Amino acid sequence: MASYDVIIIGAGPGGYVCAIRCAQLGLKTAVVEGRETLGGTCLNVGCIPSKALLHASHMLHEAEHNFAKMGLKGKSPSVDWKEMLAYKDDVIGQNTKGIEFLFKKNKVDWLKGWGSIPEAGKVKVGDDTHEAKHIVIASGSESASVPGADVTIDEKIVVTSTGALELPKIPKTMVVIGGGVIGLELGSVYARLGTSVTVVEFMDAITPGMDGEVQKTFQRILKKQGLDFVMGAGVHTVETLKTKAKVAYKLRKDDSEHQIDADVVLVATGRKPYTEGLGLDALGVEMTKRGQIAVGKDWQTNIKGLYAIGDVIEGPMLAHKAEDEGMAVAEVLAGKHGHVNYGVIPGVIYTHPEVANVGETEETLKEQGRAYKVGKFSFMGNGRAKANFAGDGFVKILADKETDRILGAHIIGPAAGDLIHEICVAMEFGASAEDLALTCHAHPTYSEAVREAALACGDGAIHA
Repeated sequence: MASYDVIIIGAGPGGYVCAIRCAQLGLKTAVVEGRETLGGTCLNVGCIPSKALLHASHMLHEAEHNFAKMGLKGKSPSVDWKEMLAYKDDVIGQNTKGIEFLFKKNKVDWLKGWGSIPEAGKVKVGDDTHEAKHIVIASGSESASVPGADVTIDEKIVVTSTGALELPKIPKTMVVIGGGVIGLELGSVYARLGTSVTVVEFMDAITPGMDGEVQKTFQRILKKQGLDFVMGAGVHTVETLKTKAKVAYKLRKDDSEHQIDADVVLVATGRKPYTEGLGLDALGVEMTKRGQIAVGKDWQTNIKGLYAIGDVIEGPMLAHKAEDEGMAVAEVLAGKHGHVNYGVIPGVIYTHPEVANVGETEETLKEQGRAYKVGKFSFMGNGRAKANFAGDGFVKILADKETDRILGAHIIGPAAGDLIHEICVAMEFGASAEDLALTCHAHPTYSEAVREAALACGDGAIHA
């Protein structure tokens, strides 16, 4: 039996980051992981592989639609699907092996196998039981099925994001159930590769919870790219045949029944915490009504010495949120002060254009009855964006009407996932829109659109 200061269950972004920080702070650390590779869902079957396919398919789109406009003439490239999947797998391998290297470098032990917690302070892995002063649950999440529907996932015809990343061939038709981040990213990949993609969404707008103006603009752009949408539709059955599936849904506005056939059905209706096999019930761990692990301000559960982070607790299911919590918990365990500012956690959709957001939306500010002002700037007024055929979209900054303090921002456009962080840093320091507007931005860059939006919160943008 080995003894540790901390044992972390799960080697995803939250778990491995927590482990490395614990080790850096002088704690004897081990991570329990049953996969053959480290990195969890994110690095193996989530964030990283999907971004590889998004990049590859975007390069194809550029070659087919924009190269000739720049004087790059020649035959459009053909798609070697097996080679594209091999590229994706190579990207996964490089990243997961990188985590192994970091574990060795920081002297973090990898306890290979699936873990359970038989009692407080002990973790069982296989036939071995290890002791720990502190245990951190970072077991992540799994794909959720369609609520109240008869849907059987076989990862061949009816797939989750996992199956969608390794289809044996590019399907001619695909139905995506759910108009959230995962469905739209993977739907975009296959649409660029020639698949006819239809998104069926229960709500009346895609990406629920995002800024309303962004939702409408985003859907319009995706339609222009070839994605079809059926909004306000509840799927109730997916019938799997030999080579295709039949998706039956009902429109909420009139209860009318409809059906659509597809070679592949992607179920992208969100994710749910994965806590199976940990023994939490027997341990008496308090859970929320939504099946998440309940934690206090220091991420400790109702069991002393047992902590939880990432997708298994409340909050957005985002890798970077889990990473922040992992570092914060490590600081707490080392006797320091751990902190996560949940009001400044950005969200990004890696389609083209990208979509990014942080903080409040106009809708949430109206609900709060808070007086605010809007500074908005279109990428059509940005020289770099126009030169790169990336003029679709805008930057919107929301600031307090009286104090000018930045309350939130919403970007749809080129490199939105990178541009949002300038605003995140500003919000962390309590900056005003004027602070951004008075900061010199290099020309020509996409980031000038952020400055212009900040200027629009005051006397007005220059290039609008």
